[in-house]
Amino acid sequence: MMKVLNIGQKNSHRSTAHVKRNLIWVLLIFTAHMIQGQILLVPERVFDGESMQQNWVVLVQDSIIQYAGPETGLRPPASTQKITLQGMTLMPGLIEGHSHLLLHPYNETPWNDQVLKESPAERALRGSVHARRSLMAGVTSMRDLGSEGAGYTDVALKKSIDQGIIQGPRLLVAGPAIVATGAYGPKGFHDGVRVPLGAEAVSGVPEAIREVRTQLGNGADFIKVYADYRWTPGAASQPTFLQEELDAMVATAQSAGKYVVAHASTPEGMRRAVLAGVETIEHGDGGTPEIFELMKARGTVLYPTLAAGDAIAQYNGWLKGQNPAPERIQKKKASFQDALQSGVLIGFGGDVGVYPHGENYRELELMAAYGMPALEVLKAATSLNARIFHLPSLGSIERGFLADLIAVPGDPAKDIRALREVAFVMLNGSIVKQP
Repeated sequence: MMKVLNIGQKNSHRSTAHVKRNLIWVLLIFTAHMIQGQILLVPERVFDGESMQQNWVVLVQDSIIQYAGPETGLRPPASTQKITLQGMTLMPGLIEGHSHLLLHPYNETPWNDQVLKESPAERALRGSVHARRSLMAGVTSMRDLGSEGAGYTDVALKKSIDQGIIQGPRLLVAGPAIVATGAYGPKGFHDGVRVPLGAEAVSGVPEAIREVRTQLGNGADFIKVYADYRWTPGAASQPTFLQEELDAMVATAQSAGKYVVAHASTPEGMRRAVLAGVETIEHGDGGTPEIFELMKARGTVLYPTLAAGDAIAQYNGWLKGQNPAPERIQKKKASFQDALQSGVLIGFGGDVGVYPHGENYRELELMAAYGMPALEVLKAATSLNARIFHLPSLGSIERGFLADLIAVPGDPAKDIRALREVAFVMLNGSIVKQP
């Protein structure tokens, strides 16, 4: 039987301040008991990371899932707190694969101005707000793909979350990221003007190796490289790094037990990155069936960032739902469908930051709209991303896994839009949002 604390009238000789202190202390103890004790979650259905289960319950003790299965197979202790999630689907917390917590939508402030005019301190403050919004939207883990000119501010943001200073998802961060000399922005200034870049520039194998080691030493969890980019503003993207440079960066990261991901949108940039051994390709707009077949053969995972392209097209004047889709959107959709057809693994990562943090569902909805079955979309956002990001205790609802859980109304396997309305969030066994 759950204990009930009665807080009665205090003796008159006690001061009002003393009573208030006692009351606050009792409430803190009660809250800790309610949130960190044994909790039995009773939803209408459970998506366990692979399939939808009916009539399941989930028992959480402290930070760990102790039981997941039919209620008839469980005898919880009498002191267990029971939470009924009526009409809801319980599922693993979302794992966002491509984000930029230190950016905000480009229709608010262009990317150039964010890099050049917003200080790292301002961007850190924004990032703390973005992190909490993400968590409240059901994102319990997040891979951040570069600080975009803010140095190692993403590393500091991760530390602040880990230490409980601010609320946010578990973070995996890339630090500044690495670009080829001359291939990244901000651009458009004459050669006498030196401006901060959105990433660290290198040329040649020795510099590339040195920068990988520097970034790992400064706290990056993995390395992001730009395998192609625009050499001049407005030009088409072209490959940037030579094969030997990419090979050296991947080998250096792997020797330290880390991995490399690549921004790549051209067939040749993607090919070089895949042959070098990067674990994921980010964007992949120009991917061809041949490139996707190569990725499949090498085990390279695609993060298509559909929502970023969709948002930028709208910033550029596309009236979605009223006007025909621009050519870039049509090509992106066709490329995504080629990737689906090839059988290459596709993860969930929308490049959030280009569009508002907390609206991570945009990518999930577009993945479904472009042809991926909703159940596969749910897998991409949970168990698949956990496996690809080397998070062995996350992404599934099963005994012994960490209790990162969310609940949404209805059945997201039938209507992915249910993920717009995350009603319950548990991070590491602590309830941070509930109906």
